[in-house]
Amino acid sequence: MAVVHVCELLGLDHQAYKDLSRVEREFRSLKTVDLEVRPIRHWTAQRVRAHVFLCMLAYHVEWHLRQALAPLLFHGTDLADAGAQRPSPVAATEPSEAVKAKKATKRSADGQRVMGFADLIAHLGTLVRNTMRVPARPKHRFTLYSTPTALQEAAFRRLGLDPHRVQ
Repeated sequence: MAVVHVCELLGLDHQAYKDLSRVEREFRSLKTVDLEVRPIRHWTAQRVRAHVFLCMLAYHVEWHLRQALAPLLFHGTDLADAGAQRPSPVAATEPSEAVKAKKATKRSADGQRVMGFADLIAHLGTLVRNTMRVPARPKHRFTLYSTPTALQEAAFRRLGLDPHRVQ
């Protein structure tokens, strides 16, 4: 309840306060957990601005990935409805029944495997493209792609990408 009183005293919107804490949490995550954008020692203002820009650009890309891949992640996909059903913006959030079911079964409603964001990105990273050479004809090369798993195909389909065309 202290947050409610502080927000009221300062004239802040409760949701704006929660969004600020979400941005701070994501910035910590950006630096340590998901993207591992490590601190780099910059000594000029231009390089500091460039570093911050790249961090924000990486976060922007990650946000869009999380939105597109939400059905394959443990995230809820009905966040707008969940927010509308909460009695107060500062009330504790409870996972929806769909999210609870995803976590319990590690499957989506349509039976697709789900996992955490970092695990899904690591799983997507196992899809490889190999340039092969034939020993008898060293100048002859061809490309061999690994076969995508059902989860990789679903992820690339949600992103609107063909896994064999990504360069």
